[in-house]
Amino acid sequence: MSASLDIRLKRANKVYHEGEVLAGVVAIVSKEAVQHQGITLTMEGIVNLQLSSKSVGVFEAFYNSVKPIQLITSNIEVVKQGKVPGGKTEIPFEFPLHTKGNKVLYETYHGVFVNIQRSLLPKFLIRGHLDATNCVITQPLTGELVVESSDVAIKSIELQLVRVETCGCAEGYARDATEIQNIQIAEGDVCHSLPIPIYMVFPRLFTCPTLETINFKIEFEVNVVIVLHDEHLITENFPLKLCRA
Repeated sequence: MSASLDIRLKRANKVYHEGEVLAGVVAIVSKEAVQHQGITLTMEGIVNLQLSSKSVGVFEAFYNSVKPIQLITSNIEVVKQGKVPGGKTEIPFEFPLHTKGNKVLYETYHGVFVNIQRSLLPKFLIRGHLDATNCVITQPLTGELVVESSDVAIKSIELQLVRVETCGCAEGYARDATEIQNIQIAEGDVCHSLPIPIYMVFPRLFTCPTLETINFKIEFEVNVVIVLHDEHLITENFPLKLCRA
């Protein structure tokens, strides 16, 4: 007897912030009824350092001494022991995302997750949009960004294109994210309330149409990165779907 299980989040971009509720469904597909001992979801926070091409040589010694560290573990029981009928069954779940005290997880564009105090975060207001996240690979990625305010002067604004490869089988899945392009769209403390155009041509040798199979996926993401003069990094991640017209 075989059955497939998939976890689907309600939010398409899969980006959640503190205080929100992570919601979705556990989808089970089987030809016959399946007896189970209960279904439990576990959420983990992991510190894992990944170097970009810009930082190789600068952080090599630090990188070699860092191992993944588990920060957060949270469990939720979705279904108690019982039986799932044949066919397709979707079981809803909700995960409240709380923080401990005034500590939050902050992601840098090098992929480093570190615990920092909320009081150390500078205040800023930055707006913007991408014209599309479903993109034709031969056409540029476009949009605009506007810095409304920032307590700290801006040093640089960059676009980072990332290729995400997922490969696995019944024993588990491996996910590898690789920076394939980084371009600067602004330098220095830009004028506030002035639209900054976003324009990125997809590199021909390192991109392809988004591919998704049962055991293998090639996906793409773009990070908008604001580097401040006090070395804080502000990032926003956008999953992309590439296709060939």
